Amino acid sequence: MSDDELAKDLGLISAMTIGIGTMIGAGIFVLPGVAANEAGPVVVVSFVVGGLIAMINAFSVSELGTAMPKAGGGYYYINKALGPMFGSIAGMGDWMGLAFASAFYCIGFGQYLIEFVGLPGFLFLNQIQVGALLAGLVFVGVNYIGAKETGGVQTVIVFILLSILTVFAIAGFTTFDYGTLVGTGGIAPTEAGYGAILPATALVFVSFLGYAKIATVAEELKNPGRNLPIAIIGSVAIVTVIYAILVTVMLGVVPWSELSQDAPVAQVAEIAFPTSITLGPLGQVGGIATVAAAVMTLGALLATASSANASILASARINFAMGRDRIVTDWLNEIHPNYATPYRSIVVTGGLIIVFIAALGQEIEVLAKAASVLHLIVYALLNAALIVFREADVPEYDPDFTVPLYPITPILGGVLSLGLVAFMDGIEIALSAGFVIAALAWYFVYARNETTQQGALSEYIRNRGSEFPDPVVDAADAVAPETEGPTIMVPLSNPRTEHALVTLAAALARHKGGRVLATHVVTVPDQTALDVAAENREQIDAASDDLLTAAKSDAEAFDVPIETRTVLSHRGLAEVFDLARSNAADTVVMGYGGTQFAGGRAEGVVDELAHDLPCDFLVFDGEELDTTDVLVPTAGGYSSELSAEVAVALRETVDADVSLLYVAEEGEEDAGRTFLTEWADDHDLSGAAIHVETGDVQDAIGRIGAEHSLVVIGATERGLLSRIVRGSLAFDVLERLDTPVLLAERPSSRSLRERLFGRR
Repeated sequence: MSDDELAKDLGLISAMTIGIGTMIGAGIFVLPGVAANEAGPVVVVSFVVGGLIAMINAFSVSELGTAMPKAGGGYYYINKALGPMFGSIAGMGDWMGLAFASAFYCIGFGQYLIEFVGLPGFLFLNQIQVGALLAGLVFVGVNYIGAKETGGVQTVIVFILLSILTVFAIAGFTTFDYGTLVGTGGIAPTEAGYGAILPATALVFVSFLGYAKIATVAEELKNPGRNLPIAIIGSVAIVTVIYAILVTVMLGVVPWSELSQDAPVAQVAEIAFPTSITLGPLGQVGGIATVAAAVMTLGALLATASSANASILASARINFAMGRDRIVTDWLNEIHPNYATPYRSIVVTGGLIIVFIAALGQEIEVLAKAASVLHLIVYALLNAALIVFREADVPEYDPDFTVPLYPITPILGGVLSLGLVAFMDGIEIALSAGFVIAALAWYFVYARNETTQQGALSEYIRNRGSEFPDPVVDAADAVAPETEGPTIMVPLSNPRTEHALVTLAAALARHKGGRVLATHVVTVPDQTALDVAAENREQIDAASDDLLTAAKSDAEAFDVPIETRTVLSHRGLAEVFDLARSNAADTVVMGYGGTQFAGGRAEGVVDELAHDLPCDFLVFDGEELDTTDVLVPTAGGYSSELSAEVAVALRETVDADVSLLYVAEEGEEDAGRTFLTEWADDHDLSGAAIHVETGDVQDAIGRIGAEHSLVVIGATERGLLSRIVRGSLAFDVLERLDTPVLLAERPSSRSLRERLFGRR
């Protein structure tokens, strides 16, 4: 199932709570003690620097999110812009980074859990690791069976956390002492001095992971062009301020050298809150500090649990996106028959988390930095992807928000992200380098032979080979996917036309050495949310299975590979356009009843004005396909090139008899015959029967077409308004001819004036 279109029911506050709730986790509840032990009070500056680096990257994430809101987040943008080799690095990096982060959050959970529950050590595991393993198993189990937080619950959790931290900060300021903050050694008392700021930033940067998650729900946002950047940038700004205040309070209550490295917030709470208070006639109430510490511990458990659960959930979404693009095997995306979750992906991710907890749980800095360095690599690639989208002028890249000071901002974001990696320790850099090398090896061994994605950068270089040095072009060719041929996509909705459409697609795929992608697009009313519709899986799957099973049988008759997919969507034809783009389809074959025609083109009026076709389109008007006698009327127009390719494919795969028709002016019959003969020779149709007629074009096509079993005609290049006002040849032929018609249209780049009034 696809979740590409979701109900737009998330407001600005809900979106911000997603980012804030994901970031406020083990980072602030665990790391202040560890980081302060390395840097001293100057660690406050480290948190601010980390926030500034996150803020610069947040600008780029905001632009990408408003331009191309897709599941998979950063991986999707990188794969689309830089190609599947970098997409493999980003996808694997995001996946492993989330696994490290989840292990870190689980350790944080374990550190606060033992404040309540006494746990024994086990073998080589200490009590914190045992608590973390128990938490990890629970979180993986929750994701396995499909339980999840709703937007409302997440909002409540965030407001509870913010309320607890606000009370904590106020109480802390009442006992705050500047002398305690600076101690006897000043702001930077460690041996490294102010040079400890960036290494500490590298350690605490894990506290800022999660804001990019907001971009993955962009399609669910109301007014995403405005709300998405505010939510992403605003959540980073709010969290940075919160971190700066809280860490300052902690170090002003407990000397930095004495701050707990396991549960610093609970330690500070016991000191900051009074031991008892007097309530007038009610007398004195004691144990306030103990209760406050318990409340802070509960807040820490809630925050770390929320972050860990969200990270495991996000990892499954990344695997789904990678499987969709055939970078990893779809085996990972197998859906559980009862729980409707990608259980294999969750189990594999859970296994990695357990291993990381067991192997590195006593080195929490390693877990934090490993998670950070992998995400920093992804952030650097995200900034590069933004530049590629801008410079390559990708048609579907249309952001509502643009980064300020382009290209300085994305360049700075990439440089700062990679620069911060240099301040990691050798073990984290080695681990991350190992995962990058593994991702590259995976791409060249497996993904390169499976994926059909090219990447905007590769296409830009290869299409403009003369503008680049030969080594650059050779490098683009060397890393490009080794695809087995073009993808012919068939959107199916009607069992009566399935055979005809799949037969056409399979014939083209057989001729070009490609594959067929059959998609059953199930249109859901706008009033019904897609996740609700997906709950009715049994009925939908039964209908899809019958339709797609028949498609497989028809395609296999031509001995061509076929992949099938069911997609839930609110948008119908617009979803077909998106599927064609995301699957890098070369041709779409669809039924006339499945389109909203605007003057004979396979586009709706809005799409006509806003977008170019994503690939070649073939629209079949009929139920039964008979390729015995195929007529191709042509006047040499742009889309007639595609008509010729279809005719050649049908002649060579199903032995169709092909005839050509040219309608000439009176007295120009000989010139027309010469033109048609030369056109046939140029398009591998030599030997085709030639018809030259005079008079009205539509009458001639109708008269000759009635003698054939199929008419293949190219769409016109006339503009939208002119075709609506004066009619369209292709549209009239479709409506008037009894013989089945195949309308062929090849995409072309047109200005707004040309869209409205046609080419001169």
